[in-house]
Amino acid sequence: MQQLDARNLQCPFPVLRANRVLAALPAGSRLEVLATGACIEEHFRVYCERNGHLLLEYSETSGVHRLLIERGEGPPKRPR
Repeated sequence: MQQLDARNLQCPFPVLRANRVLAALPAGSRLEVLATGACIEEHFRVYCERNGHLLLEYSETSGVHRLLIERGEGPPKRPR
């Protein structure tokens, strides 16, 4: 499992950095993200849903958000 320390980065940079790391990982790999700031959980939930990843865990302690993401196969297929 890889870890991304995105603390003290303003949105949308934690999501953008996580996207870069996840793109380099094979499907099924897990990434732990540490981030600070407002709306982190919501931003990552939407990001994972739109890109076919799973947000397995979320917790927040003393202003630090910890997210565990499993890389999916890619974005879900959209009907034509």
